[in-house]
Amino acid sequence: MPRYENVFSSAVSRAAAWRRRATTRLVHRGWRRLQNAGAVTADRPGLLRFRGIGPGTRLAFPQGTVFGEPWIEIGACCIIGEQVTLTVGLAPAEIDYGPEPVIRIGDGVVLGRGSHVVALDPITFGDKVYCGPNVYITSTNHAYHDVNQAVGEQWPNSAPVEIGSGSWLGVNSVVLPGARLGRNVVVAANSVVRGEVPDFAVVAGTPARIVRRWEPGTGWQPPLRDPTPARDPTAVPVRDRLDLDELGEPAGA
Repeated sequence: MPRYENVFSSAVSRAAAWRRRATTRLVHRGWRRLQNAGAVTADRPGLLRFRGIGPGTRLAFPQGTVFGEPWIEIGACCIIGEQVTLTVGLAPAEIDYGPEPVIRIGDGVVLGRGSHVVALDPITFGDKVYCGPNVYITSTNHAYHDVNQAVGEQWPNSAPVEIGSGSWLGVNSVVLPGARLGRNVVVAANSVVRGEVPDFAVVAGTPARIVRRWEPGTGWQPPLRDPTPARDPTAVPVRDRLDLDELGEPAGA
């Protein structure tokens, strides 16, 4: 330890460090307040005029691009992460898409941060569909039939998309127009899904293919490597759960 110490310099350094810590705390507290104030719920829709938002649903702030919300219906107890894009149509415009919702999101759905749901034809989520970050789901895709016209200027292809209740879509997965996923389907990270996927299947790859499936009598084939995790019924209070009797699980799932 030095014999002599510059007391003034030490005090200035401590004061500067205290100011930095205090500034960081203030920024974090201010950001949390801003997030709470900017979140969208059924009681606080802000400028967004969704067709419907169920009780307990929350769209985190900041939201991503949102337009065509009169044709977007969101169920109860959903969690929509930050920067999630929800759009109906190719661009914001005064277009009537008919009397029915184009994007229909069931109860208990989770859309991870940075995900996109882009619709021209209907996109339907069942209940308790969980999506990781940066999932891209679209019912419209670029066409390139005319080689004399820029791809971005050609009218896109479109087809309805359905995602069955209880499914899980991993990070960076893509669901293309016309895809129909059954119940409790698992989509591996970075997969690109098109076509039909049956109930209780695991798909992976580009394009995604079935790598595991549950069948009555035989269970999961190929067999699961890991044992079924022990479930702690006290981990989530009953009042905070969304238990839907009609959403079952296969034995050994």
